[in-house]
Amino acid sequence: MLGSKQRIRLAALLTALTVVLAGCGGGNSSSGGNSGSEPTGGSSASASQGGDQAGSSGEGEDELKPESGAKLVVWEGQEQLEYMKAIGQDFEAQYGVPVTVEVVAGGDQGKRLATDGPSKTAADILTLPHDQLGLAAKAGLLLPNDAFEEETRASSAETAVLASTYDGVLYGYPKSVETYALFYNKKLFPEPPKTWDEILKFGETYTEASQKKYAIMWEFVGYYSYPFIGGFGGYMFGDDNTNAKDIGLNKGDTAKGFEFLRQFKKILPMNAGDITYDVKTQLFKEGKLALNVDGPWSVAAFKGSVDFGVAPLPKLPNGNDAMSFSGIKSYYVNSYTAYPQAARLFARFASSKENQLKNYRMTGAIPANKEAGADPAIAGDPITSGFFQQFERSVPMSSVPGVDLAWDALKATFVSLWDDPSLDIQSTLDDMVKKIEDGISSKG
Repeated sequence: MLGSKQRIRLAALLTALTVVLAGCGGGNSSSGGNSGSEPTGGSSASASQGGDQAGSSGEGEDELKPESGAKLVVWEGQEQLEYMKAIGQDFEAQYGVPVTVEVVAGGDQGKRLATDGPSKTAADILTLPHDQLGLAAKAGLLLPNDAFEEETRASSAETAVLASTYDGVLYGYPKSVETYALFYNKKLFPEPPKTWDEILKFGETYTEASQKKYAIMWEFVGYYSYPFIGGFGGYMFGDDNTNAKDIGLNKGDTAKGFEFLRQFKKILPMNAGDITYDVKTQLFKEGKLALNVDGPWSVAAFKGSVDFGVAPLPKLPNGNDAMSFSGIKSYYVNSYTAYPQAARLFARFASSKENQLKNYRMTGAIPANKEAGADPAIAGDPITSGFFQQFERSVPMSSVPGVDLAWDALKATFVSLWDDPSLDIQSTLDDMVKKIEDGISSKG
């Protein structure tokens, strides 16, 4: 259990987060909920100004009311499917509005909205990581959080509000804060490894590919692989990830970070594309994967199947901390929804203190709501504290337009340099940066 000083510190982190973040990863298509070819952002709905949970009393002359005959579709990732189904049932019981939940991976929802929103097949409510907000807002795909803006600002951590805001407009209903850390199997590691070199040494005797036994896994995308950039002096964008004209993915000792990364091929003899979330999750549950780099969204998947702990990422060979990316997830309302009032109500309902605590209990998601974050059940949880220790060593993801080009290019580069050891690292990084620069320039 955490000591008293640690609990106080953790509670402070959960309620403020300012020491952590400066401002801040296929399903069926929607079959209903949207109509009309233009966004419905001009809705003249009014909202209740009282209570933490939207419509919690079910009364009030000024309370936002769902449209007659409203029905909603929500996109949610597989890892939160059961939670969202439960929220949908609670919402229907309170407001009489049926909610259909469709599985769409969190990282895919923004791209799907860009095409499915205007074509009227997108969900009414979706979840976006804050780095995808800029593109969606700039394209007019989201309704502002206007009806519940005052309540959202008062109840959410300040950083969560900032991360859910674009160009001065609050769009999001903050849901959770997150980064990734090191899940470790306590039978194989009674104490978590302190350095990456320790993992390499362990893997030399533990890894047996023929038996599907591996020392460590993470997904080869920029989000999870960033420690090998940030820990070696590189960065995504300058000025705290706000200046897309300054790309630092090939600067500092980033090439040395990739050289070190390649050493892990001997204990992880797989092609990058074969290392998926499903593969590593199953192996960790079976006790065959000793260490798994993952986030709080996977806590529920492992409970009851493996005795595990969560710790910060180990130190790099240069003595630096392994810096992760961190972010805020928020609910957003599709601007093309046929039911903007019901959708706003649902976004506020799902992001209430009570439901963020329910999300924590069911999935391990760390609340963005200040009161929920200070709850003793969270502040005293050693699993949650492991993530927050990593938060102190994290970098907020960028939300500027153009970040999508960086993510795509980073993934391709990580895969290429991992799968093909003959590629020159520095020239490959330089080519990647040039590609991102050209893409951003072409977008204007």
